[in-house]
Amino acid sequence: MDDQSELPPGIGKPATRAFTGAGYTRLEDFTRATEAELACLHGVGPKALRIIREALETRGQTYKPTE
Repeated sequence: MDDQSELPPGIGKPATRAFTGAGYTRLEDFTRATEAELACLHGVGPKALRIIREALETRGQTYKPTE
């Protein structure tokens, strides 16, 4: 993770731009959104969602549960 954001490495540039543009700059930010909500962001695909999910799991966190 670099100094500008806490997004895990391996996420493509389009997904990184989509996440930061939507205000998701720290890993804990993703706990406020469902995976489906994030998938709707232009540039975000299954690989980016998997990387975020795995990074959250290493911290004992998850995406926001689907209601």
